[in-house]
Formats: sequence, C-alpha cells, structure tokens
Amino acid sequence: ILISFLDFLFRTLYHRFMFRYKQKRIKLYIALLLSGMLLLGMTGCKPLPVQVSATGFYFDTFISVTIYDAENEERGNELSEGCMSLAEHYENLYSKSIPTSDISRINAHPGEYVTVDPDTITLLQTACEYASLSDGAIDPSIGAVSSLWDFHETTDPAIPPDDVLSEALTHVDYRKISIKDQQVMLTEKGMALDLGFIAKGYIADRIKEYLSGEGVKSAIISLGGNILAIGEKPDGSPFHVGIQKPFSDTGTALLTIEDSDRSVVSSGNYERYFEVDGVLYHHILSTENGYPVNSGLSQVTILSDDSVTGDALSTLCFILGYEKATTLLEKYPDVQAIFVLDDGSVVSYNY
Repeated sequence: ILISFLDFLFRTLYHRFMFRYKQKRIKLYIALLLSGMLLLGMTGCKPLPVQVSATGFYFDTFISVTIYDAENEERGNELSEGCMSLAEHYENLYSKSIPTSDISRINAHPGEYVTVDPDTITLLQTACEYASLSDGAIDPSIGAVSSLWDFHETTDPAIPPDDVLSEALTHVDYRKISIKDQQVMLTEKGMALDLGFIAKGYIADRIKEYLSGEGVKSAIISLGGNILAIGEKPDGSPFHVGIQKPFSDTGTALLTIEDSDRSVVSSGNYERYFEVDGVLYHHILSTENGYPVNSGLSQVTILSDDSVTGDALSTLCFILGYEKATTLLEKYPDVQAIFVLDDGSVVSYNY
C-alpha cells in the first residue's frame, strides 16, 4: 500500500509541476519529499488492525465473536478466548441441563433459599420485571411447562396431555419467586425456572461490556438469533445483518439491515419446532394454556440499544401478535421492530 501511494504521489507531483520548473529540479524535490515520507513511515506508522474470530457451542446454539480492530493477532486471540470463557461461565450459571448451575440448583430445592451468583440475581430481577410488564405473558417460571416439551426430538415427537399441561400451569407464577440479597427461592413445590427468553440477550450484553472495557471499538457478537454490534466497521461504514427467512435454509436472508452499535434479535416459530398431523408446534409457549403460541406471526425482530431488551421484547411481541405488540412498543420510542406475518408479508414498526 505504501509503495503504491508513493508511486501515485510521485506521478501527480511530477505532472503538476513539470511545466513550471525544470525537470531536474522537480525530480530532486520529489526525491527529497519521498525520502522524508518513507523515513516517517518507517519510524512512525502504526500497524493496521487485524480481524480475529472465534466460535463455540453454548446455550444449545453456535455462537461467534468477530473482532475487527485487534491490535495484533495474539491480542485478538486473547480477547476472543476471553469471550468464549464468559460464554462458558454464563452457561454454567443459567443452563437447565447442567446440574450444578444456579438455575438447576434453584429448581432442585423448592422451598429453600439458594445462594447464587450476583449476575443470576440481576438477570432474574430483569426477567421478573418483564413478566410484570406483560402480566405474565412471559414468565421466568415457565420451566414447569417447557420441560414437558422436547423440540429436539423430530422423529417421534410427543405432545403433552392436556391434564398434565394444566397441572404444570398452576406452578407458573413469577410472583412466587423470592429474591433476598444473593439468594433465590421458589416458594412452591413443582415450580421451575427457564430463562430462555432473556438469557442470551443478557450474556451478549456482558460480552460487549467486556470487549468495550478492553478497548475494542469494532466487533460483532452472535448468539444464535441475537446479534450485537460494537461500533461500526473500521472504515466507518455500518455492519450488514441478515434477517433469517423463516422456514428456509440457515443463512437465507429475508432482508438485510444496516447496524451500528445496536442489538438485532429475532424470535420465531421456525427456530425449534416439529409437526404432527400437519400442525406446527414450536418452542414459544403460552402461559395461558401451555401450548405453542398462535399469534399470526412467524417472526419478530427487535432493534435496540441493548440485547437483553431485544431478547425479551422479541419473545413478548411474538406472543402478543402484531397489533398488541405495536401498542406495547409505544413505551419504547428508541426500539424498532420488523414483523413477519404467517403469510410471509413483512411489516415494520418505527423502522
């Protein structure tokens, strides 16, 4: 790049001045100028930033972090490994399938206070706030119901009996989660926590917080359907984020949006589902009847400043349906939304 630039500068100066001065003087002047610039370049230029990526499998999904402005490859690898360590740390706090996680220990000891990590307290309090906002349409104690469904089993999927779902629903009530200092208790036997509607957003925010604290100004964090940008590309242009087309091959974009320092979170009925007798059953469950929500939507994408907001609102807006969702979003003037209806049509809100 430096050689090309110097060649360009030489030719420009030469042709500009050749008619005003003698050729020998011009060549001497340019030679001195280029020598000085070359000396400065050798002694004062900083190395260009490098791009480093890392991937992992946590929270039952692939995650990736791409840092665009690492000082060097070694530093970039150090930071990306730090991101994966954070992902593992939070999986060990919030996973329902890890017996030693905070969530598993709380679920295993109803009626008892369990001491947990401060981040678990913060996330649970945030989840309960959204549960209160939605009058329980989303609820961190949905675990009693969600545990009855297996959306990974597609060869012989089972639909829980109505009476079993009805009994499980009696244990879904965020108001029966007691938080005291650094301890959490489920006050009723049969209750269980499931933070799937909000955990990835919270974790994405913590990874961004870590990278920003380390001086990173350009990066993309991806946790499944959660995308979080730090700043812009190094050249100042926005990132381009593809919105997954429902029920299409992974990576098929319905549309592409520009993103600078914001979160993009999508929730939909195409992510984890199975079909029985032509009926689609997906993982976003109703706290009213325990069955997958039928709201007339296939997908909701939320653009917001932080990912925890996007994660919670994308699920809540999907549950509410388009009309009720847009009424809710009036309370969030800085949030934008893109809705995909069941018929495939796309409607935007404040976007």
